[in-house]
Amino acid sequence: MPEGTTLEETARVTRLLGEAAFRLPEVVNVQTYAGAASPFNFNGLVRHYYLRAGANVGDVQVNLLPKHARDRQSHAIAKAMREILTPIARANRANVKVAEVPPGPPVLQTLVAEVYGPEESGRTRVASEIKSILENTDGIVDVDWYVEDEQARERIVVDREKAALHGISTSRSPALAQPRLGRRHGRPRPYRERQGRRAHRGPAAAQGPFESRQPSWCLRGSSGALVALGELVRAESGVAERSIYHKNLMPVTYVTADVAGAMESPVYAILAVGPKIDGIRIPEGYRVEQFTAAQPGSESKYAMKWDGEWHITYEVFRDLGLAFAAVLVLIYVLVVGWFQSLLTPVIIMAAIPFSLVGILPAHGMLDAFFTATSMIGFIAGAGIVVRNSIILVDFVELRLAQGMPLAEAVIDAGAVRFRPMMLTAAAVVVGSSVILFDPIFQGLAIALMAGEIASLALSRMAVPVLYFIFNPKKIPTREV
Repeated sequence: MPEGTTLEETARVTRLLGEAAFRLPEVVNVQTYAGAASPFNFNGLVRHYYLRAGANVGDVQVNLLPKHARDRQSHAIAKAMREILTPIARANRANVKVAEVPPGPPVLQTLVAEVYGPEESGRTRVASEIKSILENTDGIVDVDWYVEDEQARERIVVDREKAALHGISTSRSPALAQPRLGRRHGRPRPYRERQGRRAHRGPAAAQGPFESRQPSWCLRGSSGALVALGELVRAESGVAERSIYHKNLMPVTYVTADVAGAMESPVYAILAVGPKIDGIRIPEGYRVEQFTAAQPGSESKYAMKWDGEWHITYEVFRDLGLAFAAVLVLIYVLVVGWFQSLLTPVIIMAAIPFSLVGILPAHGMLDAFFTATSMIGFIAGAGIVVRNSIILVDFVELRLAQGMPLAEAVIDAGAVRFRPMMLTAAAVVVGSSVILFDPIFQGLAIALMAGEIASLALSRMAVPVLYFIFNPKKIPTREV
C-alpha cells in the first residue's frame, strides 16, 4: 500500500485479496499477514520478503490442492489469480505481486532495472519513465519500484533564542529536549498535556502546534515567571526523506517487473522495451545507456543496468555460446586427426544447424518461448547430431575400404545406419517427454525432441550427399 497507510486499511485490503484468491477451486486455504512478513521461506529469502515490516505491507499465502487432485498446473493458476487480484488491488490503491514458490532463479525479480546517476531527482525521473514503459508493454506485469510515496512530516522545532531569553535551558528541560509527537488515525499531531479538563480559548491562545488551545503546560524561567510551552516551539511541515539505495558504493534506484501471459521469457521483454528505453533523453542532451553484463563505470551520467533473471539468462546465452564455439573447434581438431582431412569435419558439423529447423517451428507450434533452457537443449542435441554424422562418414569410408564405389557407399551408409540413429532419437524423445509440460524446463524438452527429429530426417541424407559432393574423386581402396 502507499506509504502512510494505516495498518487497519492494509489489513482490510489484504483480507479482500485473500477472499478473492480463495474463490479459485484449486485453493485449499489462505493465510494473511498485515504489517509483518510471512514466515521465512526460500521465496522470501531471495526476494527479501522476510524484511518486510510496516503498516503498509501485507502478504497472502495461498495453499493449493495436491497436483494429482487438480487439472491446472500451479503456473497457470498463478496467472489466473493475477487477473483476479489486479483489479481489486488497483481499486484500493494497492500494488500486488503474485510470486510462485519456488520463484525460479535466486534473483530479486524477473526484470530489474537499476538506474544510476548523479542526482536522486534525476534517477527518480528516469526510473519513472522506465516504469511507465514497462507498465504499457503487453506481457509485463507486477511493475513496481523502490521509491516511496511522498509522506508529510511534522516537526516541532524549539526556538532556542527565545528560550534563552527566558532563561530556560533546552538541555535541562525534558519538554524542550525531546519534543514528542502523538499519532491519531495515522496522522501526526502535537502531543498535549493538560492538568485539567478545561481548554481556554481566546486571543491569548498560543499559535503553532497548539493552535486555538492555550496549553496549561508551562515552564518556569530563571526569573521565576511561567512561560507557555507553545511560545517556545513551532511546528514545521515538510516531506519525509526517501530511502537511498546503493550497489557497489553507487547510488541506485530500482524498478522491478515480471513477465506473464503474452511473454514468458525475459528475452522477449528486453527486445520489446529496449528500443523504447533508448528513446529516453536526458535534458543534458544524451540518451540513457543500457548495460547488461556490468555496472556503468561512472555515476556522472544517467544510465541503467538490467539485472534479475534477464541478467542470468544473458550470462547463460553468452557463456554457453562461447563454450559451444570452443567445443566446435576442439571437435574439428579431433576429427581432423581421426580422418586425416581438413574438409571432412566441416561436412560432419554441417548437420548441427539442421536441428534449428525443428527447434524453432516446434516452439511456435507449442506456443512456447525460446529460453535459456532451450539454448541448453540445442547445444546438448548438437552433440548427438555430431556423433551421428561421424558414424555416417566413418561407415562410408569403411565401405570404401571394402572396395564399394562412392555412390553406393553413401547410399548404403544412409540406409544401414538409419535404424541406430532412429533408436537414439527415440530414446531422446521419450526421455525428454517427462519434462515437456514443466514451465521451466519445457524449452529444454522441446529443443531436444524437435532437434533430434529434424536432424534424424535431414542429416541422414545431407551428410552422405555432402560427402559425395565434396569428394567426387574418392575411389575405393580395393575392388569388390
